[in-house]
Amino acid sequence: MSPGSSSTSVTSTSTSEINTYKGQERALRADRLGTAGLLLSVLAASAPLMVVAGVMPTVFGVMGIVGQPLLYVILGIVLMLFSVGYAEMSRHVHNAGAFYAYIARGLGPTAGAGASLVALVAYSAMQVGIYGILGFEIAGLLATYLELTVAWWIPALLAAAVVAALGWLKIDLNARVLGVLLVVECSLVVIFDIAAIAEPGREGLSFAAFNPDTLTGAGLGTALCFCIAAFVGFEQSPVYAEETSRPQVVVSRVLFLAVGGAALFLALSAWALTVATGPGAIAGEAAEQGPGLLFSLTETRLGGTFTDVLHVLFVTGMFAALLSFHNVVARYAFAMGREGLLPAAFGRTNKASGAPATGSLLQSAVSVLVIVAFAATDGMPAGDPTTPVLRLFTWMGNVGALGVILLMAAASCAVIAFFWRRGAAGAQAWRLVASALAGIALVAIAVYTVKDFDVLIGAGPGSSLSWILPGIIGLALVGGLLYGAVLRSTRPEVHARIGLGNEAFQLERAAGSQDPGPGRGPAGMTEV
Repeated sequence: MSPGSSSTSVTSTSTSEINTYKGQERALRADRLGTAGLLLSVLAASAPLMVVAGVMPTVFGVMGIVGQPLLYVILGIVLMLFSVGYAEMSRHVHNAGAFYAYIARGLGPTAGAGASLVALVAYSAMQVGIYGILGFEIAGLLATYLELTVAWWIPALLAAAVVAALGWLKIDLNARVLGVLLVVECSLVVIFDIAAIAEPGREGLSFAAFNPDTLTGAGLGTALCFCIAAFVGFEQSPVYAEETSRPQVVVSRVLFLAVGGAALFLALSAWALTVATGPGAIAGEAAEQGPGLLFSLTETRLGGTFTDVLHVLFVTGMFAALLSFHNVVARYAFAMGREGLLPAAFGRTNKASGAPATGSLLQSAVSVLVIVAFAATDGMPAGDPTTPVLRLFTWMGNVGALGVILLMAAASCAVIAFFWRRGAAGAQAWRLVASALAGIALVAIAVYTVKDFDVLIGAGPGSSLSWILPGIIGLALVGGLLYGAVLRSTRPEVHARIGLGNEAFQLERAAGSQDPGPGRGPAGMTEV
């Protein structure tokens, strides 16, 4: 849309007209989610228990960063700054394409096309990667408690089938499933936090982990990459804007609640780990026990039954993250199909549930293919049966995290450009400053991520994986930009509506009764 265009015409068309345009379901069902449902859906993607049990011991033990709790506070501030502009953008643009829609509206449709493919690849990679660790953990639980030996890929495929079924259902039902799992999971971690504070280790109730001097060492850059990945999920709020009751209010509210809640939870839990072992001993204990650190500390303080339940919730938390990421990928595919970036079939929803059915099927198919591919390499090359599982989770997770960090940095720039071009830079000055500061910080973190990618994936120095894996995101970006450039030349009407979502429908209808005005592309749409 042009800087001076109004959204008045958008409201003149009813939701039912949009939904049945050309005989297709063109829009996601509105009024499915409120503040609580949306908040639980996006927080589930961060898999809080997986972060506490997996990410935190790695940062403490492998990177030696005792000040991890302070790191979550600092990153929380950076992401709050990012959310200031991102939330304001969500009040003006309601589109399931979220990142790429914002980037298209701020930096132009070609940039939006590049961002759309990066988002699709990044979130798909993060979702698929979790199947590896989920299958491994379920196989371990079956061996421990039922003395059953199963290959990791069997529970992974079963989980993919359940996620595929839930992906076809109403989003509010999905939100209930995610909400129950998330609340129970977080409650048990908070119980551990309280127990650790009530029964501290040898050094007592120490706040040494919040001392800035603890943020030193060669592993700080890598720790930044690990820790910011723990927040991934909050930025998904705008993806559900079309399905919320009041998107201009609910989405921005959930963004700040999600970032603030995640920062508080992560900082408190990381601090509780240092209190339980003592700040001086946390690095050694974490290096020795790895993911088992949390479970050994809970067993000594809260007993074996509590720890057994925590093991089970470790798995259900990962399942919740799988479902959350699956829903996001399906909605990105839906938005791309609706705007012509993917075949039109992706732009249709399930008439019964309103879910983006074709996008959901696509992600389910990708998940099954990747699981089967890694299962086929089981035990290769070193003969370790866990190798492909760890590769699947680590490789795909870090590829996805890099993509999301780059999208956040680009969205910060898009926010500034969007309001500047609308002549609203003065009124939005403090928000644009916040976006600029966040963008600079996010670019720096992205640089550290690429620089230390060999450490993030556990590859040796000089490994080709350190450039091949981040190169996946680079290829997605270049491919998307080239696709956008081709569309501009060959299908300008499709290029012009990238990022417009349902607004493209109203513009198409308006173009039927009047000629395009000056500066407008085909179908009366402004080329940004």
